[in-house]
Amino acid sequence: MTTADTGTEGEARTRDGVTLSYTHTPAPAGAPRVVLVHSLALDRSLWSRVGDRLAGAAETLAYDCRGHGRSGRPEGPYTTSQFADDLADLLDHLGWPDAVVAGCSMGGCVAQEFAARHRERTRGALFVDTTAWYGPTAPDDWAGRARKARREGLGALIPFQLTRWFGDAFRAAEPALMERLTAVFTANDIHAYEATCAMLGAADLRARATRVPHPVRVLVGEDDTATPPAMARDLAERIGDGPATVVPGTRHLTPLENPDVVVTALEQLTGRSLTGEGSAS
Repeated sequence: MTTADTGTEGEARTRDGVTLSYTHTPAPAGAPRVVLVHSLALDRSLWSRVGDRLAGAAETLAYDCRGHGRSGRPEGPYTTSQFADDLADLLDHLGWPDAVVAGCSMGGCVAQEFAARHRERTRGALFVDTTAWYGPTAPDDWAGRARKARREGLGALIPFQLTRWFGDAFRAAEPALMERLTAVFTANDIHAYEATCAMLGAADLRARATRVPHPVRVLVGEDDTATPPAMARDLAERIGDGPATVVPGTRHLTPLENPDVVVTALEQLTGRSLTGEGSAS
């Protein structure tokens, strides 16, 4: 099926039989290839505004991670290495030998693991609003969030999530987007949500950072309280390819709140202008 933005939707099977749903948007021969990995309990639409801007200038792959969106939802347990291998399987399905990999929040953890685990397939990496480690209390913190979702329903987390994701002015200006993200979030399977929370609570990618091949860019919202600038600076320092970029007036989902800064970072990684056909959107 071809979507309105000329992207083609498809499905691929991972090595352990999970179906991954994706959107592949082509570009002219020789264009950079970019993979976009979304955050916890959302889906590939997190990257819609970045994808619009890249249309015609980069070949893109946006997909729903296992347990999310229209992909398969096995109960778990989940690991970041499993998610990274899912991406490798998806690249095999499309016949992509390598790509620039961009991930936001949870997707940033997946992108870190992929870049370290599949170095030869990583042409560059962009880590947005993410961290190598959530800290010593992470297992308990994430378990508490999962328990609340189990006890009260995913809808009970929405007020917290929306204010964590976006600044007040942006939320007020984008009611339709807030409604759509709420629908995506509350449509999650509780078992998959719990498994993903446990994965993030256990994730410690600090030792992997030195294996991430360059070039790399790290972006973080100035007002991000989920993965604050200090976490981004620590990640960038461990990787050793320049400092983190702190994005003014942005919270935790920079690809939606400030897509232009994401495109600029991708241009730096690819060495190409990526002002595509959809850049005016």
